[in-house]
Amino acid sequence: MNHQPNHPPADLIIHSAHVHTVDPALPRAEAVAVRDGRIAAVGTDEQIRAWRGAGTEVVDAGGRLLLPGFVDSHNHVRLGSDAACVQLAGAADLAEIGRRIRAWLSVNPQADWVEAEAFDYSAVPGGRMPTAADLDPFTGDRPAFVLSYDVHTAWLNTAALRRLGIDAQVRQTPYGTVRKDPATGEPTGFLTDFAVRGLSRDGHRALRAAGVPWAHPDRQYARLCASLDLAARYGITTVVEPQNSLDDLSLFERAEREGRLRSRLVAALFHPRGTTRADLDAFAAAGRRHDSDRLRVGPLKLYIDDVVEPHTAALLEPYAGHHSHRGETFYPPEEFAEVFARLDRLGFQLFVHATGDRGIRTVLDAAEHARAVNGPRDSRHQVVHVECLDPADVDRFRRLGVVACMQPRHCSPDIAGPGQDWAQAVGEQRWSKAWPMRSLHEAGAALAFSSDWNVAEMDPLVGLYTAVTRRGLDGGPAWVPEQTLDLATAVRAYTLGSAHANFLEDRLGSVTPGKYADLVLLSQDLFAATDPSAFLETVVDLSVVDGTIVRRG
Repeated sequence: MNHQPNHPPADLIIHSAHVHTVDPALPRAEAVAVRDGRIAAVGTDEQIRAWRGAGTEVVDAGGRLLLPGFVDSHNHVRLGSDAACVQLAGAADLAEIGRRIRAWLSVNPQADWVEAEAFDYSAVPGGRMPTAADLDPFTGDRPAFVLSYDVHTAWLNTAALRRLGIDAQVRQTPYGTVRKDPATGEPTGFLTDFAVRGLSRDGHRALRAAGVPWAHPDRQYARLCASLDLAARYGITTVVEPQNSLDDLSLFERAEREGRLRSRLVAALFHPRGTTRADLDAFAAAGRRHDSDRLRVGPLKLYIDDVVEPHTAALLEPYAGHHSHRGETFYPPEEFAEVFARLDRLGFQLFVHATGDRGIRTVLDAAEHARAVNGPRDSRHQVVHVECLDPADVDRFRRLGVVACMQPRHCSPDIAGPGQDWAQAVGEQRWSKAWPMRSLHEAGAALAFSSDWNVAEMDPLVGLYTAVTRRGLDGGPAWVPEQTLDLATAVRAYTLGSAHANFLEDRLGSVTPGKYADLVLLSQDLFAATDPSAFLETVVDLSVVDGTIVRRG
């Protein structure tokens, strides 16, 4: 511990804690002193007592665990969860979906649209994708707009197809790709690529113009504020919002202006295929305009493939039960490599969504190409999700300096394991490739953890539990248990690992003197728990950002 003998008193002291610092120079301590928004000192209770003054706020941790604030490296706070929608999470079949929609309509009889979110693909029988005919009995002549739990697909009823002008002649809309009935050529009511198109600038504008209330800026702002409140509740002191258009930045500016932006925020800008040099110039200008430690704009988000469940991720071998279908990449590999290299040359950091093993390999090939033509640099490009990774590509993350940005909760057996759509789609022979967190860690790859809210729960403790156990929230057998992590490694990935992934490790991610005082005090010591299920009963008692307590449990 370094401080001058006659230092001014601390603003805040937390003592009698198990301080897990995530700092190898002092891995464990008992107390922390905070002054002027920075960590002033870390040490024993006796050492930190010297920092106490008449105006110091003192918190007795009583042996609870103090960690650096969580850095959620992929959290859709702007998208969030919409309280105005029918909530379909946990609806196990079409009958339950219908019951919830009818209940919502009884409370909202004047609604122009039925809007719902978080439907699970497994709710539709036979492993097929949903259709307008499935929705029509519940919604009648009122248009319905329903988003999947991963927000990668949209489900419309017949009235919505009519309202949006989607007929047999329409294959592509600004907000998704229209699935057609192979026998009739008519639209089924199911749209893929919604995350790629519907969340884009053009997609949002088209939905707003069509009168879909979900896309209105006021609804977006309400979702953002609710998500930011959750982040403070869960001890997430830095959020990385991974996909935004230039239009969306005003929402963050408003949140900062109105005091709703209590966590730090890094906003990535969406780079769809066809992005122009003028767009890139505008992205760079936005990055220069927003470059503070509270709100930073800069990385670019790209997609190489979609998602496994509806068979739109790109796999090396065909999907289980299919002779030839392997999914598609959004770019031909050679084109993607050139796009990647051009953006790398311009100095952008890239977040690339890739779930399938062929999609991930295509991204790594592009990163290797960029390094060959541009020369190596500390780019910290990220492959986001890394759901199905071929063993031959594990070591390439370390060699290429590419970060594996992963969401532990996604690999829970109650979401992706045996009997679930993900596991059935890839087939048992590929289960060993599922979310190989330990293999990547042991190979020396940089790991950054996140929630992917609202695809999964925002609570980092849920992510830590899953990373350590590979079990569902109700217990049960572990799935691919050889890929579990120890708690210290998982905590690091949720703190210093995610800070490093976003060029913030010099100021965030560990309890180190001189860094920002972003801290989280948990209700119990996770490292003392004999059963990881205790993680799920743990809550945040104190969330501190810049030395200011922003949430008390």
